[in-house]
Formats: sequence, C-alpha cells, structure tokens
Amino acid sequence: MPAHQILSGIRVLELGQLIAGPFAAKTLADFGARVVKVEPPGQGDPLRKWRMLDGDTSVWWESQSRNKESVCIDLRGPEGQALVRTLAAQADVLIENFRPGTLEKWGLGWDVLHALNPRLILLRVSGYGQSGPKAQEPGFAAIAEAMGGLRYLNGEPGRAPVRAGLSLGDTIAGLHGALGVMLALYERDARGGIGQVIDTSLFESIFNLTESLLPEYSVFGAVRQPAGASLPGIAPSNAYLCGDGQYALIAGNGDAIFQRLMRAIGRDDLADDPALAHNDGRVAQIDRIDGAISAWTAVRDIDTVLDIVRSAQVPCGRNYTARDIAEDAHYRAREAIVTVRSARGAEVAMPNVVPLLSATPGKVRERAPTLGEHTDAALAEAGLAPERIAELRRRGVIA
Repeated sequence: MPAHQILSGIRVLELGQLIAGPFAAKTLADFGARVVKVEPPGQGDPLRKWRMLDGDTSVWWESQSRNKESVCIDLRGPEGQALVRTLAAQADVLIENFRPGTLEKWGLGWDVLHALNPRLILLRVSGYGQSGPKAQEPGFAAIAEAMGGLRYLNGEPGRAPVRAGLSLGDTIAGLHGALGVMLALYERDARGGIGQVIDTSLFESIFNLTESLLPEYSVFGAVRQPAGASLPGIAPSNAYLCGDGQYALIAGNGDAIFQRLMRAIGRDDLADDPALAHNDGRVAQIDRIDGAISAWTAVRDIDTVLDIVRSAQVPCGRNYTARDIAEDAHYRAREAIVTVRSARGAEVAMPNVVPLLSATPGKVRERAPTLGEHTDAALAEAGLAPERIAELRRRGVIA
C-alpha cells in the first residue's frame, strides 16, 4: 500500500444533502480526498434518519458518509454563510445539490466563490440542471429517472412502470459529478490553474445511459417499449422460471454462445438452424427460443440449471438478495465487502471501494462521523480562535 492515495491533499467542502452530491463526495473521499461535510444543526443531513436505524442513525448513513468529517453550520444566516466562505477559500472542490439559485441566495454563488478562490471547482448537482424551463422545479430521482427514459422501459408490458428499488438517478448523477470533478482537477492542475463549474443533472445522467433508445427513434421512429425481464433486440436474454420457483438469468445472445446453450439443453435442432445463426434471425423467432429454454428450466431446480449452463460456458446467474451477497464466495475473494464499526459500535457491512487501482487504491479509512464531530477542529484550522468558536456555538450559528 502506498503512503498516499491518488486524491491525497485535495480538500472537498460538501454542502449537499441526501444522496446525489454526497455520493459524489463519498467517491472522492474513498480515493483520499479530505471531505468536510457541512450539516445543519439539529438533525443534520436527513439521510441520518432514512430507512433502517441503529439507535438514532441510519446504517445507510454509515456507508454514504464514511471517510468524511462533519461540521454543523447554520447556512440560513449571514454568519454561517461567512463561515462557509472561509472554508471555501481553502478548498479545492465545493459540492452542492440544492435547487438552482439556493447558493446565490446564501451569498455563495459562483461569482462570489470564484473571486474568493479562483482555483475552486464547483460541482452543482440538481434534478434538471442549472438552466432551462424546468431548472427551478424540485427534482428527485424518481422523477428524473422517468424524464431520462428509464422508468418507461422498466416494467412489464401493459403494466405501470416500476422503480428499480434504488435511487439510481441520484447515484448515477453522483458518479457523473465525481467524473466531472476529476476532469476539472486535471484541467486546473495540468493546464490553466483555474477552477470551473460542473453542471450535472439527474435526468441527463440517466439519459446518458439509454444506449440506442433515442438513435432508434431518430432513424426509425421506433419507440422502445417495456419488455419485462427480456432484452429487446438481443436474443436470447431473459429470466427463466425454474422448477423450484426461482428464476435463472441466462444470456445466450452471442452466436457461438447461443449454439452452446442450445446443445446444453438438448436442442441441437435450434443450434443447427441457419435461420438462428445470427442475432437478427433469433430476434425474429424469440418466442420459439424462449419457449424452448423455459420448457427446459421448468423441470429442473435452479442449481441444476446453472451448473449445466455454466458448464457450457454460457453467462448465467441467480437473482441475488442481500443474504446471497453477504454469503457469496466471489464477493469474499474480491474483498468487495468491507465492514466498518460505527460510532455506536455496530459492525456495518457495505460495498468496498471501486474501481480497483493497482498502484493507488482507494480505502475506507474512517467511519461515518457523528453530527458536528469535527466542527471545532475544522474551524480552528480555518483560523478561528477558540473564543470565537465558543461564541458562535452559544448563538446557534454552529453546533
């Protein structure tokens, strides 16, 4: 392990709440950036109370806020805003995910921040971006995923669209935001020495992942429809019900792979059919192919199905639950799960750092902070005297 991580020395000031901005900050923190998270006094980031709690703190918080420091500042008043300007003057990156215009209302707009610290990079994450007719609308992931094109596709034909069960719009926007920060850091440090604004929206982050959705419409006028577990236009790839009630995911959609799959299930007639030799021919007869696979899986339990299909070198797998993930040998071999002791003493398992870098890998260095745990230290480092910090605390500016 090297003495440093790739982002060691980079200072990030996080003003965001909940998911998108904080996820971007977590990604940077995992690779060595020092992240100082500003939270409102009282309850702090609402994520502290989301989903299942250990005592009074969400275990989701423990994963999302690892490697961070917590500073409590009331941003609604001028003194708190002045403190943030002091911290921003020493930062490399500031991350926020409020509705556009909020920073400006607080006296923390780009013109102010850039004049204060020309090297500062500002990541702004919002539902619809900083401009356009929808910019001022509240934008949560569920709505952004719909606007980005994901929700319409994610469901069964003829039924209401379903969500993925995760806030994909937020986390994917967070990843795009972290990528933007890295690009801006490279530009600043390798070339110009000047920071810039990164405008990342939830809906565009989802839209960026929609593959051929819009190209197919623009050329053919085709509006892709929801298709359940199958993958339209690529065959065969589906979830097939096994005899024990579990679903096996089988992707036999390469030409040679398809032939191996058909021989493995005893359907040499399909493997040798010249009409099915290539994907376009298989798409035209997908019901015939899916019917053959389904008939075969229906009379076998999932372990038998997966053993046979894997032996034929065909991609396949089961639907993993949290229990499956926790007990899986491959997860363990890859060290994909890390366990962190929370401030309350709970052993919290969570995803380890990705991607894996050979020379300067990321690392979970610290547990998630308690509310305001680093307020005094961060402000003292910024130059405030102990008496001033104590006065600000008495007046409720910090906590």
